[in-house]
Amino acid sequence: MDNIVSIKDVSKVYDNGFAALKNVDLDIRRGEILALLGPNGAGKTTLISAVTGIVSISSGSITVDGFDNVKQYRQARSIIGLVPQELTIGAFETVWNTVRFTRGLFGKKKNPAYLEKILRDLSLWDKKDNQLRMLSGGMKRRVLIAKALSHEPDILFLDEPTAGVDVELRKDMWRLVSDLRESGVTIILTTHYIEEAEEIADRVAVINGGEILLIEDKAELMAKLGKKQLIVELKSPASALPESLADYDLSLSEDGGSITYTYSTTADGTGITGLLQRLSEAGLMLKDISTTQSSLEDIFVDLVKAQATTDPEGDSL
Repeated sequence: MDNIVSIKDVSKVYDNGFAALKNVDLDIRRGEILALLGPNGAGKTTLISAVTGIVSISSGSITVDGFDNVKQYRQARSIIGLVPQELTIGAFETVWNTVRFTRGLFGKKKNPAYLEKILRDLSLWDKKDNQLRMLSGGMKRRVLIAKALSHEPDILFLDEPTAGVDVELRKDMWRLVSDLRESGVTIILTTHYIEEAEEIADRVAVINGGEILLIEDKAELMAKLGKKQLIVELKSPASALPESLADYDLSLSEDGGSITYTYSTTADGTGITGLLQRLSEAGLMLKDISTTQSSLEDIFVDLVKAQATTDPEGDSL
């Protein structure tokens, strides 16, 4: 799979000396859904703004489908759709005219049927003649999405598109994202709803302090960094863990009724068979056994905590 966006050694330093991006290298594959995760102030929006040409970079280079996004700005920008965090739309224009005008800005021929489909997909068709000032916040968010799609972009950036919106819009949004992905559109998503990234993303990039901590296929990331837990329910509560089990990563519940064993999914062996044998030898009778898998959110939190430990004075946290 070829790369549709290539970000090479990109840094952004503001006049006050704050480094928002630090030597970022990131290749985005054509047709994928990439989830860009990071805490507030990590550099997510700055990176998106750099690719879309809203923010000028201090060093490095960015190409969009082979076009330098500085030297060939028009060509690069013409294939990008952007849904920003902020509700940056007017007040007195209608929904239809707003979307139609945005398509015209990119030099696209009139295509009422395509615009109608977008508005219908976003449950905006019955609002097409309404002035923007008459819409709710959720409906305005839908208009931003329609504007971003109006010129039929090959790449769509979604910067926290469902933050603070209702459940219905979130469902519509992800249904539309799925359809766009099927049609070949490359989608880059930032979100605070990590379960959504876990559901729809192909790859995950984690950014913090202006640096990319990692980028991995989602499944490989969860297999590599994910942990599993075995929860053993006891027939009779235990007052303490036997010393014979000290070499296992175990924790005893407050009521003594269950033991949790945490183990790596990438180790040569899980150690479960030996643990169960040791429990029996220690006189602990089992009532039930279950397992849990760490989520993408768990992995993300661990990564950010690890960086904070190694770089406690990072400005972005």
